[in-house]
Amino acid sequence: MTDGDFEALALPLLPRLLRYAQRLTGNEADAEDLVQSTYLNALKGWHSFVPGADVGRWLFTICRHTFFRARRHSADTIALETPELESLAGADQASAFIAAGADRWQDAPDVSEALDAAIRSLPATLRVLVMLVDVEGLSYEEAAQQEAVPIGTVRSRLYRARRLLQERLVRYAEDAGIIPGGTHV
Repeated sequence: MTDGDFEALALPLLPRLLRYAQRLTGNEADAEDLVQSTYLNALKGWHSFVPGADVGRWLFTICRHTFFRARRHSADTIALETPELESLAGADQASAFIAAGADRWQDAPDVSEALDAAIRSLPATLRVLVMLVDVEGLSYEEAAQQEAVPIGTVRSRLYRARRLLQERLVRYAEDAGIIPGGTHV
């Protein structure tokens, strides 16, 4: 593969990769640095790219690995709860949310900003899976392959991430007056 092939195949993905990097890093400047490092690493490794393979998946993997290498020293910790308790809490919270008029949530201003902030607040290991599955549309199996983890790990991390997002977004909706206060557990 030539450098011209790299330009033709990889550069059109720049906007998607930048959005992904912004959600990973939480700010535009760090995202631009991450994308620049990603493209430099990709160009250096272009000789190893298999023609016909998914360039996007290859670039997103490089981006993710570059991000985690940079963050290796600031490891996130996740408090673990029993799955049974999380399931019950999630069901109670969802019921309260629906009863409080969750349909009005979609009409609220600044929801995308609140969602971006909620995603940025997630620990990196959870944020990556939300980005891969919920934003980029990968299946659980594809995300498990890309992250080199069992599919059960993908499911449990996504469950935890979605619960955290739900809690943060319900709080936002209450603070914004979209739903009445006191609906979260």
